[in-house]
Amino acid sequence: MINLLFESLQNILDLGGPVVLLMIGLSILVTTVSLYKFWQYAASGVGRHAHLKSAVEAWDVGDRSTAQAALSASNSYLAPVVRMAIEGQKDTQRLEAESETRFAKLESGFRLLDSVAQLAPLLGLFGTVLGMISAFQALQEAGSQVDPSILAGGIWVALLTTAVGLAVAMPTALILSWLESRMDRERVFAQKALQTILSPEGAAPAPNVEMAHAHA
Repeated sequence: MINLLFESLQNILDLGGPVVLLMIGLSILVTTVSLYKFWQYAASGVGRHAHLKSAVEAWDVGDRSTAQAALSASNSYLAPVVRMAIEGQKDTQRLEAESETRFAKLESGFRLLDSVAQLAPLLGLFGTVLGMISAFQALQEAGSQVDPSILAGGIWVALLTTAVGLAVAMPTALILSWLESRMDRERVFAQKALQTILSPEGAAPAPNVEMAHAHA
């Protein structure tokens, strides 16, 4: 098994050079990080705030018991922050800091994905340059006995590295864009929820219906 793996790596090295081998390693790294981020988002309940939304809406109309029940049923990673606001924490900066701490955990790995998305095309270009240098060196050494296959081999390596670089960069950029868009929506939701709870209208309990009829 180890010998087979070694032979495969050697074939890749002979075919596309060390640049292609490096980009294959980067693609494995990106796949691992992406799968972890998808699992992390699912485990944290990113985008699944039905109970939390119900709690905020109930609080906004002054229905405290319904708000507490809905909040208790929520598995969202933002539930502890909303609970702090409901239980009397009025410091907006503190609540925002608590939210950002949770966002930071969900955004871990973004810089790595961004770096790979920018670096992969440059590595592909670097491999292209190396391939062209190799081709023209072989052409020079051949002298007057020029064989088109010598030049074609270097061009093949050059084009292969460019293609692999783009193949790594494009899905990485797409995954990163999707993850960032999800976090943007999460920030909007968290800000709206906290502002609703902390607003004077949200803090005031609903008027007693029987008392309203008594004064009518």
